[in-house]
Amino acid sequence: MSKANNFVFKGLQIVAWVIFVGLCIEAGGLIVNFIFSLYKPEFVQNLYQKLDLSEMYERSKWAFFSMYSFILVIAILKAVLFYIVIILVSKIDLSKPFNSFVSRQISQISYYTLSIGLLSYIARQSSENLLHRGFVTDNLSQFWADSQAFILMAAVIYVIATIFKKGIDIQNENDLTV
Repeated sequence: MSKANNFVFKGLQIVAWVIFVGLCIEAGGLIVNFIFSLYKPEFVQNLYQKLDLSEMYERSKWAFFSMYSFILVIAILKAVLFYIVIILVSKIDLSKPFNSFVSRQISQISYYTLSIGLLSYIARQSSENLLHRGFVTDNLSQFWADSQAFILMAAVIYVIATIFKKGIDIQNENDLTV
């Protein structure tokens, strides 16, 4: 592998770590917001992203818990997704990338990406349903605005995972014939 490729790959590892840390901070902040919104709702205006759903909580606890569950699960899944990416980029052998570990990791990435996309889409539709029932959900759209992008990205990553799996099969077959 050339020095330029190695430099770019190390840069991608750093970017993956930065994104992972940011997503962990976001998920942690949302969990703290959730706990504070239950026990000390008057402090929510001073917390992370000022996600105040106290009006929704007073009108319907079911709506509050369902929307916050979507938010928390999506945030945690994004952090887990980038943890898998970090494991992949730290353990991949670029001189022989077609192995079962890389194939499994890429498949997992596609499944987590699809899960995030589908949950985001369901959450967005649920939010629109609540909006039609008179709930204020304007501040929630930031958490699932990119649902179609995740679904499309999952399809692309799944195709790559399938190509990797086929590459492993061909590589194993060639190793046996030599």
